[in-house]
Amino acid sequence: MSLAPSLPELIARARADLRMGVPVVLRSRHGDALVIAAEGLSPERLADMSALGDAVLAITSRRAATLNARAYDGDVARIKLPTAATTLWVEAVANPADDLTHPMKGPFVTLRDGDAAVHRAAIALAKSARLLPAAVVVLVENATDIAAANGLTALPIDRAMPHMADLAPLNDVIHARVPLVASNAGRVHVFRPDDGGEEHFAVEIGRPDRSKPVLARLHSACFTGDLFGSLKCDCGPQLHAALAQMGEEGAGVLLYLNQEGRGIGHANKMRAYSLQDQGFDTVEANHRLGFEDDERDFRIGAAILKEMGFGAVRLMTNNPAKIARMQEQGIDVTARVPLKVGENTHNTAYLATKAKKSGHLL
Repeated sequence: MSLAPSLPELIARARADLRMGVPVVLRSRHGDALVIAAEGLSPERLADMSALGDAVLAITSRRAATLNARAYDGDVARIKLPTAATTLWVEAVANPADDLTHPMKGPFVTLRDGDAAVHRAAIALAKSARLLPAAVVVLVENATDIAAANGLTALPIDRAMPHMADLAPLNDVIHARVPLVASNAGRVHVFRPDDGGEEHFAVEIGRPDRSKPVLARLHSACFTGDLFGSLKCDCGPQLHAALAQMGEEGAGVLLYLNQEGRGIGHANKMRAYSLQDQGFDTVEANHRLGFEDDERDFRIGAAILKEMGFGAVRLMTNNPAKIARMQEQGIDVTARVPLKVGENTHNTAYLATKAKKSGHLL
């Protein structure tokens, strides 16, 4: 029947459950597991899960490197929970907030035998839920019974993981005229993905000619810089300078992509800021949290441009990676338009890190 949730809907449900601190069942050909995000884990649920089998904390190799824990599975480390482990222990291993004040967290017993498919899937789900990339995993044999008895979402990861790697179709839900400071001829499009993820926006200035390269900007959401005028980054000035230049030329399109904090979400971005206050740069902070340098998906921008009828752009960016990603996705970048604004005494080191470690042309 069509009443049953589809695979994308099951993934969205599992993601939402993890955000609420509810466990989910992950099923694979290598075995089934009960999984719960490390973030927001309650003592009661930790105890109940541990009673079902040997609990393991799955973390990324980035976080494992910080902890000097062996990641035998390459991108994932499976740390065996000590018998007396509490939610505070799990939090301390998953969250680097107190690494400097309490650096001694091991020694850790990391697993090297068996398959890590469910552990890898658990981390992928936590990331997609914008949580810390860490999850408690307990392998179980009666997963179907546990899910049915407790009303838990059961996700077949052999089918779900390839689907999660695909870009969800984006639908232009609605667009309407919005007069802007940069241009009275502004029009905002709302794009909604089929997978229940965040909505993205396209701000169209004037009536750009689809047959010519359009002045375009892929702008990742930054609520601190865009809304509050944060001086820690150059995002706000870039946003407004891009719109202003489009207004001056009379045409352009700015994609406002909900990929906060280079794709790690609001809370993790604030965690990264806290680590920067401890002396780590922006890349080091991401790594200590368990993330890669940049978790954004620029395919989203290319898909929106195509949906709007644009095949060629003059891209406003200092980031060569954006140009490469657009060209890989079939968008012709005919020119790079530099966007060097917003430097101040508070973000000099941040900009220097972007240039040195991320290749930005500043």
